[in-house]
Amino acid sequence: MSAGFFPRGVPVTKRLFDLVLLLPILIITLPLMAVIALLVAVIDGRPVMFAQARPGLRGEIFTLRKFRSMRDTRGADGHLLPDAQRISSLGRFLRASSLDELPEIFNILRGEMSLVGPRPLLVAYLDRYTPEQARRHEVLPGMTGWAQINGRNALTWEEKFKLDVWYVDHWSVWLDIKILALTAWKVLRREGISAPGEATAREFMGSPRDKS
Repeated sequence: MSAGFFPRGVPVTKRLFDLVLLLPILIITLPLMAVIALLVAVIDGRPVMFAQARPGLRGEIFTLRKFRSMRDTRGADGHLLPDAQRISSLGRFLRASSLDELPEIFNILRGEMSLVGPRPLLVAYLDRYTPEQARRHEVLPGMTGWAQINGRNALTWEEKFKLDVWYVDHWSVWLDIKILALTAWKVLRREGISAPGEATAREFMGSPRDKS
């Protein structure tokens, strides 16, 4: 991926905005991340990090890292149990407070993510998007985004993707500032953490396509 301090295709103003904010964020969160890592290791065991390939800008793959919030508990058939049965009490708290996502700060430093943008989803989803939905990859993925402050996991996938594409078409530094401010408010209120009836969010299986 074309990562680095100034990734190809990313507006310089957006990248500078991220880098200027990251220094104070790092100073504040590094001690907190150390404490969280220790708690995860003691309570849920190692590894403390969850690492997974995700598509970023232009659909190029990078490795996203978060604090692990689920145990690798398997059933008698050897398959992983559903999310609701694997998420730990600590993991539930980390997700509700969004603290599990703090290690993504280092993805931002590497130029693989931005503070604000469409959330990086699964690589398997790339072939399931409509051409319009795939436009969400025209910008860097973010720790938070327009969809996150407008419903998060309480939205349908189609609603999320419409909001992601709206962000692509309307991006500005001022919009990023607004999203970051509203994200803090939403996190404090713990809104939209999971989809109705789910521990997190349902898998995206694809949207109906226009066959006309």
